[in-house]
Amino acid sequence: MYIPKFNEETDVSVLHSLIKENPFGAWTTVSKGELTINHIPFVLNENKGEYGTLLGHVAKKNPIWESFSKDIESAIAFQVHDSYISPSWYPTKHEHGKAVPTWNYTVVYAWGIPKVIEDREWLLTHVEEITSIHERDQKLPWKVSDAPDEYIDRLLGFIVGIEIPITKLKGKFKLGQNRSEADKLGTIVGLVSKNTDKSKGLASLLNKHIEESK
Repeated sequence: MYIPKFNEETDVSVLHSLIKENPFGAWTTVSKGELTINHIPFVLNENKGEYGTLLGHVAKKNPIWESFSKDIESAIAFQVHDSYISPSWYPTKHEHGKAVPTWNYTVVYAWGIPKVIEDREWLLTHVEEITSIHERDQKLPWKVSDAPDEYIDRLLGFIVGIEIPITKLKGKFKLGQNRSEADKLGTIVGLVSKNTDKSKGLASLLNKHIEESK
């Protein structure tokens, strides 16, 4: 994909952090001669492999686990923040009018060849881990062990594990880094005024970029 140098993020620790905060990935692979996309919540094992390993699962009825390409790497995209950017936020627009709208965003891309795992103990450990991660902010966190053993055992038979060792990891941070300092500050003000999690996330990253550029 197209990533201008000034939009590229290569710090693995930063990219890992964003995946963990935004684990719902769009898994794209070649299947039966065409591109196929599945949206899956992943768990990232940061310590397994050079760039980490993604762990997920799909329904056994989903044919993707039997048909994904084992020769061409899959690509997984994790969308982080995005927002419409109005040219009215740029001070330079009011000087000469040479500005147009755009869309800023941050996304993390991972690549790798998936592996299928049908081992029951792996699946149980995986669903316990992913449940623990997403239940930890609940007042009364639900645990897999809260459900009857035979019920969980039956449901485990309906899923298949997917493990993707990451071979490449890149981030694209389109924040308006190529604009003037005044336009960057104007963008931050505009994004904060929108008052959404995504816009405030972009504002925070752009502010960090400004600080690091000094």
